[in-house]
Amino acid sequence: MSVDFGLGLLAGPQRDAPHGWQAALDASLPQFVGHIESLWMTDHFFWPDHATFEAWTVLSYMAGKWPQFMVGPMVLGQSYRNPALLALMGATLQTLTNGRFIMAIGAGWKEDEYHAYGYPYPAAKIRLEQLRDTLEILKRMWTSPDPVTYHGKHYSIENAYCEPKPDPVPPIIVGGGGKTTMRLAVEYADWWNISDANLEKYLDRLSILHQHCEELGRDPSTLRLTWFGRLAVGKTEQEAQRRGGERWTRANAFVGTPDQIVEDMLAFVDRGVDYFMMEIQDLPNQDVIDMVIHDILPRVRAGR
Repeated sequence: MSVDFGLGLLAGPQRDAPHGWQAALDASLPQFVGHIESLWMTDHFFWPDHATFEAWTVLSYMAGKWPQFMVGPMVLGQSYRNPALLALMGATLQTLTNGRFIMAIGAGWKEDEYHAYGYPYPAAKIRLEQLRDTLEILKRMWTSPDPVTYHGKHYSIENAYCEPKPDPVPPIIVGGGGKTTMRLAVEYADWWNISDANLEKYLDRLSILHQHCEELGRDPSTLRLTWFGRLAVGKTEQEAQRRGGERWTRANAFVGTPDQIVEDMLAFVDRGVDYFMMEIQDLPNQDVIDMVIHDILPRVRAGR
């Protein structure tokens, strides 16, 4: 099984260095060309400890500046953009990038930013119903030869055009580990993503995913399994943990020496994961870059 890798971008710069984000990427990304396939941006409006860029703007910027990579959000909150407009945005980006866009979407969860930006924050059941409507609208508008009319539980469109059609249709990722979210992944997605999961959590969720596949009559081998989270590498365990900080440990991230991280990643690969989207800690530290591109990625691809 071939294994692909993506780089998760930090959500934004430090508040006292607004241009430091671009500088870090300019120092890092040329070295990742040929070693990773894609760039990913989380979709949030603010965090308490640093400034935050808007995700779609970043994806458009990165797609134009770095044509060597696919781009995608990890993951879009369905609440933040009208689904028909989102379909047109995705089709536009797919066309202008010559097929380098991947659509990843979830129900949305960060309640404080909903309230701060004036979005209603309905119960999880409602947000999941909205996600279903959004997925229906995306797929119909990207594939129907005619304008689309759809009346869902929460979102409706009437004779909505989406031209030009995206070619190819972007892969759709549904991200999340909740049972209903995973059922939507089986119904609608090309890929499923789990985030910040250790192997035990992943295997627990995978068994539920397979149950949904059996109930819905889908061959589980047709659903690509992907992982998103943090990677903190060091020449010693102590150095790696210092980079991971208190929040990121081997319980919820890839943290350790190259040997440890390769071992942990291959355990996921052996159980079906073939795409890792990694937010690498302490970029553009050159030791980190060297360990990732020379001591981790090729060994995981080679299975050893």
